[in-house]
Amino acid sequence: MSDEELDEYPDGTVKLRNPHIELMDQDILYHIALGSESHDLVEMFGDVKFVCMGGTPNRMKNFAHFIMEEIGYKLPTGTDLMDISQYSYRYSMYKVGPVIAVSHGMGVPSIGILLHEMIKLMYHAKAQDPVFIRIGTCGGLGLEPGTVVISDQAVDGLGNYSYSVPILGEVVKRPAKLDKKIVRELKALSSVDDPYETVVGTTMCAEDFYEGQGRIDGAFCDYTEVDKQNYLEKLVKQGVKNIEMEATPFAALTHHAGIKAAIVCVTLLNRLKGDQVAAPKEVINEYQERPQKLVARYIKKYLQTKGRLCSLDGHGSMAVKSPRRFKLVQQESQTFE
Repeated sequence: MSDEELDEYPDGTVKLRNPHIELMDQDILYHIALGSESHDLVEMFGDVKFVCMGGTPNRMKNFAHFIMEEIGYKLPTGTDLMDISQYSYRYSMYKVGPVIAVSHGMGVPSIGILLHEMIKLMYHAKAQDPVFIRIGTCGGLGLEPGTVVISDQAVDGLGNYSYSVPILGEVVKRPAKLDKKIVRELKALSSVDDPYETVVGTTMCAEDFYEGQGRIDGAFCDYTEVDKQNYLEKLVKQGVKNIEMEATPFAALTHHAGIKAAIVCVTLLNRLKGDQVAAPKEVINEYQERPQKLVARYIKKYLQTKGRLCSLDGHGSMAVKSPRRFKLVQQESQTFE
């Protein structure tokens, strides 16, 4: 299937490019502890418009509470936000009206697993035109710590604008493309009153935290400080603004599914000046709020435009179709500990 054929169905629902799923008795989403027959996924997630992902469970729980305030969402009396994927022990997921906040862990394999299951979840839920947004942290290149970076494209450590994965003994490359319109809309929502800069640029995705990012503070280092600086400056000349560990699979798998997606990160340090984050914890915590604020502006503007800001239903409660299958899903998810 060509890139031109990657659009969604006419009704906006997500395509699932796997003919085997429909032949299965139940599609168990092991790592988020949900199932296509154990849960009423249309009831639970059919209204989702935004799937927001970030590295840690705590960060995404905080984002869920933050977006709840921003969009004026009220929980029923006596209830609290529920970790929908609590039985998986791997990822945490919260639902606030049309917004999902879910953790993706660290690195390419972890976010790749989650993306497969979140794309399938949107398919089973018949969600229309969902937008996926990664909210993260990164190392900046020539940028002050605390700078917000909106990715316009993703590149791997070898300079490929694609995500490479070995499948059945062969390397398959998928284009790592992000939605240009969303990039423009996000940049337009940055404010001159923000006490930090918001920039647009290329994001490099490394498959390792230390050597893969040219750090000299890992357990191994077979290159010099000069080698590192030359490499980082070469990236800067290529338009790379930041380095993180999830951009290429995020961009490639969402594009492959025909899902519009964006990445918004905040720099924790300028890699041209060092390898270790030196800012105090309270400063880092404030930095991490910056991309969340920009994404919240985007979501809020969308809901206001659609006239949905005051009519948000559902708060991520479980809708179990089959108690027996529900128990099976829990057991299957727990076997992957």
